[in-house]
Amino acid sequence: MSGGQGQAAGGAGEGPATGGGDGAPLGDVYDWFRRGERLLADGHPAAAEQLLAWAAAAEPDSKSIREMLARAQFDAGSYAAAVRNFRAVAQADPSDDYAQFGWGIAAARLGDFETSAEHLALAVAMRPQAEHYRAALRQTRATLAARAGKWGPPLPGTPGHRPPLQRTDGSNDGEDQA
Repeated sequence: MSGGQGQAAGGAGEGPATGGGDGAPLGDVYDWFRRGERLLADGHPAAAEQLLAWAAAAEPDSKSIREMLARAQFDAGSYAAAVRNFRAVAQADPSDDYAQFGWGIAAARLGDFETSAEHLALAVAMRPQAEHYRAALRQTRATLAARAGKWGPPLPGTPGHRPPLQRTDGSNDGEDQA
């Protein structure tokens, strides 16, 4: 490989370089965390997730590793895994506004807007000046309101829409007969 950096050096050119017979990446837990952090910042969440998963397995009680892993999982589209890791951080430290926010937005991506609203509201309460927290909460609450029919019945093609009932004589229920 000429001129580029592989993952062992923090680049995204190839898969994680393995260090031993167990398949672990080169370096120690701190190296895995820092390389994973760089990969995530450089837009390579799936590669970051691989390294950070090794780090989290080695240091399961590390809040910073678990939070970084959850961010990588979210960015890689692994929303259920991101929820699990953001939840673990938030349960270990309920005052962690970012973990509450992450839990909320990952839950929204899974369609669990009730959980999303709960955790986004906690994040906003802890850090009301964060506009992105408030915007995410507004969106989740609007989705819940729309699903509840606050602005009228759901439109065709949206969740919760039910077509008009058909009468047995073939006419639509509620339509005028000409």
